[in-house]
Amino acid sequence: MSKFHSLFVTRLYQTQMSLARNKLLERTCLGLAADDRAGRRWAKKHGYGGYTSYASLDDLTRRASVLAELERDIARHVASFARDAQFDLGRKKLKLDSFWINVMSTGAVHAAHIHPHSAVSGTYYVTVPAKAGVIRFEDPRLPMLMAAPPKKENARLTHRAFVSVTPKRGMLLLWESWLRHGVEPNRANGPRISISFNYA
Repeated sequence: MSKFHSLFVTRLYQTQMSLARNKLLERTCLGLAADDRAGRRWAKKHGYGGYTSYASLDDLTRRASVLAELERDIARHVASFARDAQFDLGRKKLKLDSFWINVMSTGAVHAAHIHPHSAVSGTYYVTVPAKAGVIRFEDPRLPMLMAAPPKKENARLTHRAFVSVTPKRGMLLLWESWLRHGVEPNRANGPRISISFNYA
């Protein structure tokens, strides 16, 4: 009997979290963005269309209780992801390594990248106006595919070279940090606000 096996599976975790705190999260993120001159300077210098606290604030969960509460909830999902991925952590647990705010202006993009030195990365979407831009994940084997034929337009997700996810308010996405991904241009009239993080 013939069999097909799925080898070297890449997992993407998606869930919808409560929207109850999103208004407060939005106000908190915009308030921090307004106060964080260093973050705005870094974003401008590096061509980031909008604001990010990535290189300027490393204590967000101590600055705002709503961010600390969100991180505690995210940590439970990260633990579920780690169990599904069958990580052999021994008696250790994945630990928050970095946690930052993104406020992407109209026209902003985020080029494809990975998150080195981490195990699990993800994003929580606070504010997502219409046409805010998808997040696109790449098949990590692309450099080795060489003469492989293109995939059918309606190919199953497991067979595609690129998979796009349209974010929604309250959506949480998790993936292994080596998975290359980028954000398409924000075509909305307002900013898209998200919170990204790494666990190591």
